Amino acid sequence: MKDNYSEYISSDIFKAITTQTSRLNTESYVIGGYVRDLLLNRASKDIDIVTTGDGIELAKHVANVLKPRLKVNYFRNFGTAQFKYKGVDLEFVGARKESYNRDSRKPVVEKGSLEDDQNRRDFTINAMALSLNKANFGHIIDPFNGRADLQNKIIRTPLDPDITFDDDPLRMMRGIRFATQLGFKIEDETLKAISRNCERISIISNERIVDELNKIMMSPKPSVGFKLLDSTGLLPLIIPEVSALKGVDVVNGIAHKDNFHHTLKVLDRIVPHTNNLWLRWAALLHDVAKPQTKKFIDGQGWTFHGHNYIGSKIIPRLFRRLKLPLNEKMKFVQKMVNLHMRPIVLSEEEVSDSAVRRLLFEAGDDIDELMTLCEADITSKNEVKVKQYLSNFKLVRQKLKEIEEKDAVRNFQPPVKGEEIMELFGLKPCREVGVLKNAIKEAILDGEIHNNYDEAYQFLLSKASEMGLTPK
Repeated sequence: MKDNYSEYISSDIFKAITTQTSRLNTESYVIGGYVRDLLLNRASKDIDIVTTGDGIELAKHVANVLKPRLKVNYFRNFGTAQFKYKGVDLEFVGARKESYNRDSRKPVVEKGSLEDDQNRRDFTINAMALSLNKANFGHIIDPFNGRADLQNKIIRTPLDPDITFDDDPLRMMRGIRFATQLGFKIEDETLKAISRNCERISIISNERIVDELNKIMMSPKPSVGFKLLDSTGLLPLIIPEVSALKGVDVVNGIAHKDNFHHTLKVLDRIVPHTNNLWLRWAALLHDVAKPQTKKFIDGQGWTFHGHNYIGSKIIPRLFRRLKLPLNEKMKFVQKMVNLHMRPIVLSEEEVSDSAVRRLLFEAGDDIDELMTLCEADITSKNEVKVKQYLSNFKLVRQKLKEIEEKDAVRNFQPPVKGEEIMELFGLKPCREVGVLKNAIKEAILDGEIHNNYDEAYQFLLSKASEMGLTPK
């Protein structure tokens, strides 16, 4: 393995750091993720600099050299400073050593050496440093053989993993996230230590846990991360609703599928078709209510009636607990969970225009994402069955397109507004206005009338007459 990587750190940023480090008579190093990604040939726009001097002072000097009056954000309590330059985020910190109180992941920090700083890192692949000092510019300092672990695709802690995870339990989530993102294996003792310390995750805020979950979700194969979360005991502590999907029941020799493994297949299957984080969350949670709705019925076998509707009711509680957003993103996941069975039912039957209109009406602009989720949900081992379903879904997609072009019911707005109905019949806001508006909507969705003002108006007059209402 080479010991010098100076050709990789030749930009004006690193030259400025070297010059100012020399002027301040200190030492500086690139450390952590940037070094790891450089050796993996991955792009990185985050550069962490550790210095044996004052991190804030060094940051201010470097920023001024790169671009006079460049804004530097600094945090005196933590001894850190940050600024952005040419699309790159730089963070400077003084080398430090840390000690922890068991009730908090916030360490007691003291000034330290580069060695102290490397000792406090979470994993060997994140503990490597590249010198920015003139005497040995580009030299790698790798006390824990992080390069070998990179080559062997291993996630391992620099020091005793029990101490590492007990000190900062978020590192357990980070280890699983790195293994998932990079396609690495967690070293055996490190993995066992995650299991031994899993209960410590309780001191970590849900916001930080969700940040790691989202990164796992956006990785090339998220199931890797969720299987590790499950095997280490973290999953039941973080998302017990997903953990509850595990297991198979057998009655009269008839078993249902393991809904946990099915869910992870759906999640992996949707990845190539979307970068929408919230659609991936919908894939993870689409069957979340199956444990509550599971029932064996003689002559039918296992049923999960209403799991989509009940699942949609679980979503707000789950999002609230995890501190996930409770805005339109949550509502989107809720909608996907509620509607995910509808296209499957359509694909099994002869597709009526009315059924397609109703699906378009309820899904609105999210119809394409819903179809993507439903196609990912076909995980049968029977290839003939899978091909048949996917072929049927093509027909459903075509029908959706035709109906939308003809009837424009996506994000439906009634052609005759409630205000006009009240004005026409001399009504105040009342039940009758709602009944008339709903009757127009149902007539359009059932195909009795087209979605235009003239037909809706004539229908309104007829329906109002049946109700004993006459225009003023």
